[in-house]
Amino acid sequence: MLSSLSSNLSLPLPASASTIVPAPSQGSRIPALLYGTAWKKAQTEDLVIEAFQSGFVGVDTAAQPRHYQEQLVGSSLRLVLHRKALRREDMFIQTKYTPIDGQDLDMAPYRASDSIADQVRASVTSSLRNLSTREDYGDCGEDNNETYIDCVLLHSPLDTVADTLAAWNVLEKFVPHRIRHLGISNINLNNLEIIYELVHIKPAVVQNRFYSRTHFDRDIRNFCVEKNMVYQAYWVLKGNPALLQSAPVLRIAQELAIQKEAALYCLVLGLDGVVVLNGTTKAERMRADVDAINKWRSWWTEGENEQIWENILADFKILTDEELP
Repeated sequence: MLSSLSSNLSLPLPASASTIVPAPSQGSRIPALLYGTAWKKAQTEDLVIEAFQSGFVGVDTAAQPRHYQEQLVGSSLRLVLHRKALRREDMFIQTKYTPIDGQDLDMAPYRASDSIADQVRASVTSSLRNLSTREDYGDCGEDNNETYIDCVLLHSPLDTVADTLAAWNVLEKFVPHRIRHLGISNINLNNLEIIYELVHIKPAVVQNRFYSRTHFDRDIRNFCVEKNMVYQAYWVLKGNPALLQSAPVLRIAQELAIQKEAALYCLVLGLDGVVVLNGTTKAERMRADVDAINKWRSWWTEGENEQIWENILADFKILTDEELP
């Protein structure tokens, strides 16, 4: 069996999603670290397999051939399952519907001339085929529950609220059998509040870039906590060179004898309801990051370490605008 992030590193999907999405999704959990597959190109399959072997149990991809190779993510999933290294129910597989503005027209999983509803249906059908855990993928009917995706995000809001709702309404029709949960990415607070109020099945996930230009999405993260949504942070390392050199990060790195990159992940995970996307292409970094997160979770619950952790986290929250001095 592959070593994996221990179960207490998973965050339960929010209560709101569990009550809105019927029984098959109840008890779903999202790993603290998701392996991000953007820009991996031909290396995608090997890297996803390496990520699972290193202890990752969740993968983020998209139906956007410009930046993702969703079909190679699927082939890696099938290989891992064939080796009986993990069970499908132990994995968290997430993909995205990418609107036409984010696609190369000759590679998009749908026709640009199609209606938004038809584009979404074609994209989801393509994703289900790509990410199927069965070699003989066929029927996409609602009664066939063998092939499913844990979460599908809108890669971004569409040009208008009406168009965004049109796309979301189609995604809702796949829940809960083919899709367990829905989410949205690259969204500001105003649009998120509007969409949240207007949709029937509420977002379970918000995935945004985590960096200082947006005050680390403080207000969006607070809204996610209020509405029981999981906030997925990406660009955590690349977008935050100053945080990597900050006192809280260096202190955690020293206390746990881990790399500062892993220390930053620990602190971001310490924020309320946050999950981190990790897209490293280095096998040693994959293993080191998983080991560091496990080490941190054990460390901070021991004796006086809890108070040390709380003090360091409080300083980090000031840096991320969560608590102002």
